[in-house]
Amino acid sequence: MRLSTSLFVLCISTLLTAQEPPAAGPGGGAATTPTSPGGGGIGNTNPTNPGGIGNTNPTNPTNPGRNPFPGQDPNDRNRFPDMQQNRPIFLSGKVVLDDGQPPPDSVTIERICNGVTRPEGYTNSKGHFSIELGRNNAMLADASTSGGLDDGDFGRSPLGGGRNTGTGGMGGQPSGISERDLMGCEIRANLPGFRGENINLAGRRFMDNPDLGTMILRRLANVEGFTFSMTTALAPKDAKKNFDKGLDLIKKKKLPEAMAEIEKATAAYPKYAIAWFELGRLYETQKRAEDAQKAFESAVAADSKYVKPYLNLAFLHAQKKDWDKTAETSAKGIKLNPFEYPQLHYVNAVSNLNL
Repeated sequence: MRLSTSLFVLCISTLLTAQEPPAAGPGGGAATTPTSPGGGGIGNTNPTNPGGIGNTNPTNPTNPGRNPFPGQDPNDRNRFPDMQQNRPIFLSGKVVLDDGQPPPDSVTIERICNGVTRPEGYTNSKGHFSIELGRNNAMLADASTSGGLDDGDFGRSPLGGGRNTGTGGMGGQPSGISERDLMGCEIRANLPGFRGENINLAGRRFMDNPDLGTMILRRLANVEGFTFSMTTALAPKDAKKNFDKGLDLIKKKKLPEAMAEIEKATAAYPKYAIAWFELGRLYETQKRAEDAQKAFESAVAADSKYVKPYLNLAFLHAQKKDWDKTAETSAKGIKLNPFEYPQLHYVNAVSNLNL
């Protein structure tokens, strides 16, 4: 009887002890035992494992148990380049004609993105080029660049600025382009009267090999005129030296000095058609319309198949509203090269409208 009473009292005591609330831990919370860090997996207050059972990613508490960067430290993800960040992307290569010879004139290296054409640089005398994409944003296109027609204001030159015959970028301009900007872009070599294949730039990274290899140009059929002058190869050494020095001075914006050097070149070699053309363009920048017209006429007289002076002459005649000469000059240019100069078609149409 005493044994049974003792067992009964022990059972009641055990039950009462089990129903008592646990002692308060630090901060007023329920205490946990060191052997059960998770509190049985429920109500875990272990600061080293705030996500509960199975959470091994303290850096991603919103998605416990999953590492979004498997196989690497999540903190290393910033080491990988952002495709939207502007970075210097360089391209280099060589342009040759289909017979293996270098081009007879400087070739424009253009980037075409979704139908918009931007000149990026030019080849040197041997056909080589080295450019940084996006650096020449301020470079103005030559007349043959398919960047749209003039708005009809014959008071300004149809040619957008001087030609840069260097192989690098223009100093002082913002550099760099993002890899995302190259989506839908191609690069091509543009020499009026010739055609070549475009090279796709999509997917190109800033650490890729910049060498594009050799770009081949093939002459178009049914084109009589040239965007270069055949008389250039016959120019004496001193005349070439003066002309090249003049082009360098143009790039440095030293126009009066450049004019003096190119005048020396034309004096030493009166059949230097390309020198006459560049001299006429310099006269245009100085508002010397009569001298510019004489220089362009001298270029045509030296080489009648050199197309570029016809465009400038046609615009000068249009400024004077001499529509007969405008129509005649533009028609000659169109006959020599009907494909590469939409401005010639434009000014020819305007002149015929006013006749």
